[in-house]
Amino acid sequence: MRLLRELYNSPWVGIGLILVSICSVQSGASLAKGLFSLVGPASLTTLRLFFGSLILMVLLRPRILGHTRIEWRDIVLYGLSMGFMNLLFYQAISRIPLGVAVGLEFTGPLLVSTLSSRRMTDFMSCGLAVAGIAMLVPFEQTRGGLDMAGALFALGAGACWALYIVFGRRAGRAGAASSVALGMLVAACTVGPVGLFIEGAGFFQAKVLAVAAAVGLLSSALPYALEMVALQRIPPRVFGVLMSLEPAMASCAGFLFLGETLTLQQLLALGCVIAASILITLGLNRA
Repeated sequence: MRLLRELYNSPWVGIGLILVSICSVQSGASLAKGLFSLVGPASLTTLRLFFGSLILMVLLRPRILGHTRIEWRDIVLYGLSMGFMNLLFYQAISRIPLGVAVGLEFTGPLLVSTLSSRRMTDFMSCGLAVAGIAMLVPFEQTRGGLDMAGALFALGAGACWALYIVFGRRAGRAGAASSVALGMLVAACTVGPVGLFIEGAGFFQAKVLAVAAAVGLLSSALPYALEMVALQRIPPRVFGVLMSLEPAMASCAGFLFLGETLTLQQLLALGCVIAASILITLGLNRA
């Protein structure tokens, strides 16, 4: 029993949860992008968070009463960062390619990793991740046509992602299950009025609702629950660099689900970000 408890609390379990979360998020993002011909990004964000919140509230049955004022503050800040991160990211991928959007968004967790680092190997890992992202984002192909509003939305999503990491770790002290479910409820209530204001009730279509429910599970309920648990097992800098796999997985998802092809430069970029994740993971036992 003690061995099982130690294994459950092991940081390696947290690493595995992050990898599952990454695959789930990018699968959901590819599915969501196919819906933009039927519904706008703000409305889809609303539906995604609504279904994700509903699933988590039913499955986790979070404790609502008994939280302190500080715990509620952290949960609300966590939910706000989650909501705006989703909203800005969907605005971005409606304007620019998925791989580019995720590459720009990654500036947020990369900043968290860099600011939290204390060892030279950590900075080297972050530098390797930066090199991979620089190669992954095809600036030479989009210099004349990249939608700058989409790029700014992606960078804004990255800033919210950084806040999500910081506030998520704090909110998790109130209980991982309660925090992620209540945080997503806050996110849904925050973004919901935006989606209703922009498109009214136009997104209440059977096909849209069915796919949005799947997106809510893949992109919100499952990954946020996994990340909340993982954040209690690994430090923020490790979390941040592991999330460097996001641009790589976004490119793979684009290839598999959206028909996007990978260039030699993008394959080299995948190697860089994967190597960065391996380096930071191997240094975990010395943290």
